[in-house]
Amino acid sequence: MNTPDVLERDCVIAGGGPAGMVLGCLLARRGLNVTVLEKHADFLRDFRGDTIHPSTITVLRDLGLAERLLDLPLSRVPTMDAVVDGSRFTAVDFSTLPGPDDFLVFAPQWDFLDFLASEGARLPGFDLRMRTGAHDLLLKDHSIVGVRASDDQGEVEIRATLTVASDGRTSLLRQKAELVPVETGVPTDVLWFRLPKPQDPPPTTLGYVSAKGLVLTLERGDYYQAGTVIPKGRFAQLRAQGLDAFRARLASAAPPLTGVVGALEDWDQIKLLSVQLNHLPQWHRPGFIAIGDAVHAMSPVFGVGVNYAIQDAVALSNAIADDLAGGTVPEAVLARVQARRERPVRAMQRIQRFAHRGLGRVTRARGDRFMPRPIAAGAGVLQPLIQRTLAHLIGYGFLPERPDLCDAVGERPA
Repeated sequence: MNTPDVLERDCVIAGGGPAGMVLGCLLARRGLNVTVLEKHADFLRDFRGDTIHPSTITVLRDLGLAERLLDLPLSRVPTMDAVVDGSRFTAVDFSTLPGPDDFLVFAPQWDFLDFLASEGARLPGFDLRMRTGAHDLLLKDHSIVGVRASDDQGEVEIRATLTVASDGRTSLLRQKAELVPVETGVPTDVLWFRLPKPQDPPPTTLGYVSAKGLVLTLERGDYYQAGTVIPKGRFAQLRAQGLDAFRARLASAAPPLTGVVGALEDWDQIKLLSVQLNHLPQWHRPGFIAIGDAVHAMSPVFGVGVNYAIQDAVALSNAIADDLAGGTVPEAVLARVQARRERPVRAMQRIQRFAHRGLGRVTRARGDRFMPRPIAAGAGVLQPLIQRTLAHLIGYGFLPERPDLCDAVGERPA
């Protein structure tokens, strides 16, 4: 039996999503040796979070990366409109935020992760290993001291002062660490699919809401990443009604899409996202912490999952980098990271639960209107306040983090 290769690192991060990649870059900038493990060969997987929020752009600006990111092909979104019962409503106006980061960006997540990978490659201590999946934890004297992983060449052991699980909402390392999430019931699921833009597209529209349903349309160049909300567990029933009925449902809820829904020719083009809201009561064990979706699955409401995962990464880097440089990971520091981050996470999850009750109304709506006329009139009067409030809530969230840039190291030559 071959002996596994053994690597020594300051930190090993399982999962090359936004949280893992940002954390890897931040720690490497502090002069630490970091390995990020990504089990797939590339980042090219659709129907993942595509929103990069103003607070995340600010983090990248602090690191000197914002302009390089914004040079990529992406969509800047200064406002977010919804069409409610046939009337257009500007729900969010990011221009009410302080500049320069007064807009939201829609970018395919694989482009964002490729960007972070290329920036990480400039840092001497950053080691990204694709096609390498962590499948177990290394233990010593009741502490976690690294991971066992597999790549194309076989087994590898990565021993590290700190092990981080950022391997998503189905986190294997979370399970291996015997940390069990508390689930919150959500009454809806989301179906995701691509649709070409109409020949004469309407103004940028986040979604269409009426008694006939809710359809999301996220900008992606010449097509939409589109979605629709359904009652939880109803996908099989919807499929049984046939694609013609599904296309008619979309066209009825979002009339501007009538001419393009025919692009859906097979149910394989439609992906079910089983919406989850959960949290870990405890995020850490000695030598180990979970962040991002591995510790708190967020709902798609407001598209904040990527933003909150990155905020976790920034807070963890700020708190632990100095200790890691000295070869230690005090569990009290990990506990402080949890205490700092779980407050804003749980606050946002409470708002998401409230929003899901409203989304549930869409799936149960009867009559001609989703929103009663008096409420619609009141929303019109309060539109400026709503725009500012939602811009701050979505753009910044609760307790946005800024990276500690002390002791930053130089980059490799390009």
